[in-house]
Amino acid sequence: QVQLVESGGGLVQAGGSLRLSCAASGRTFSLHFMGWFRQAPGKEREFVAAISWSGGSSTYADSVKGRFTISRASTEATVYLQMNSLKPEDTAVYYCAGRVFSTYIYWGQGTQVTVSS
Repeated sequence: QVQLVESGGGLVQAGGSLRLSCAASGRTFSLHFMGWFRQAPGKEREFVAAISWSGGSSTYADSVKGRFTISRASTEATVYLQMNSLKPEDTAVYYCAGRVFSTYIYWGQGTQVTVSS
């Protein structure tokens, strides 16, 4: 099993920045990718970004490309999501997820991000 704990959410004005963290523990050696997803009120959960556990490759949703950066320090079992130039439409609960092969099977509890206009 893998446990994921997110932190770093909060309230920020439009144009501001936040950095989310996701600390992984347990059988982290089983992970192939780590991802960030978000869910806004009344909407389905959507993909935001993902990074290979080795940190060698990453991918982003078009809506955040150029504004968000996903990273992982090689010495830490922690994945970060640096969010810049935040917009009100980025408001959502952000979830960290761990992927084994092609399926995200481990999920954190979520952290709220609110961007005010």
